[in-house]
Amino acid sequence: MTSLSSIAMSAYTDLVRLLKDDALSDVAGKPTLKHRGDKAYWYVARRVGTDMRFIYIGEDSDEMRARIERIEDLRATAKERQAVRSRLVRLLRAEGLTPTDRATGSILSAMAAAGTFRLGGTIVGTNAFRLYEGELGIRLPLGGMANTGDIDIAQFEKLSVALQDQVDPGLTETFSELKFAPVPGLDRGRTWRWVQGGSGQLVEFLTPAFGDESIRDLPALGVNAQALNYLNFLIAEPIHAAALYRSGILVQVPRPERYAIHKLIIADRRRDGAGSLKASKDREQAAFLIEALAEDRPDDLSSAYAAALKVGPRWRERIANSLARMPETRAILDNIDL
Repeated sequence: MTSLSSIAMSAYTDLVRLLKDDALSDVAGKPTLKHRGDKAYWYVARRVGTDMRFIYIGEDSDEMRARIERIEDLRATAKERQAVRSRLVRLLRAEGLTPTDRATGSILSAMAAAGTFRLGGTIVGTNAFRLYEGELGIRLPLGGMANTGDIDIAQFEKLSVALQDQVDPGLTETFSELKFAPVPGLDRGRTWRWVQGGSGQLVEFLTPAFGDESIRDLPALGVNAQALNYLNFLIAEPIHAAALYRSGILVQVPRPERYAIHKLIIADRRRDGAGSLKASKDREQAAFLIEALAEDRPDDLSSAYAAALKVGPRWRERIANSLARMPETRAILDNIDL
């Protein structure tokens, strides 16, 4: 396992920070705080015709409040930041970080511009795994475990309803411009998958299930989504990441420790058998992340592992079944403090 240089790690941290600054400076209007239950969210008001639209900009936090206090300065310095971001992306490429390919980058850029990640959309699957280099300060391994053609986006259904905001332009319009067509499903009239003509690249939308794995609505994203069990564990408390495309794209990904433990569960759940190629890839990714996290973030790894084990016997069984095929990874987890 090869660590990134201190220069690369510092550059990546700076890039994410600047992208967060830009995400706030792009929205015109005065931010206001709205309380929903025990949480608070920031919005800006915009007049659309005779109506007022409230645009969601983020959950309340000390970091968000600090940016809001500097919002006028952030707006005034947007062009300067873009130049710095471009320089940081070039530096990170030179340091050997994996860039986002043109096809994936153009799709992520369009979805980011529409507000997909601002509204809680989270990249899951191998495209998320590829974005952990800068977060963890390690180079990705060469080979199949980091290869993918699909883009999977997940969002909590309750969050999608509660935000009372939506992407603009709609993702159906965005995908049409990128030459994507909806993939027909068994549930007629409800689309959760799009495929791009020529490239064959697939975009799928997912949401957590708690038993019934049906097709659900995600109003904030304006799409339907396939509900999947165990997904709630994966996308809880997501983090921001920077995709290295043009001057950088701010996206959202699962916490790496949750991604690793989730892969242990999913590897055992694969319908085509625990010995399938997809299950093998799941285990490879989990093993790689668990080794890295045990070295640099053992407390985070321990917390995620303990949380999954506490959910119930079915979760413990699936994790144990995967670890039975992964003796080295099992030994690492056996030696972390729970």
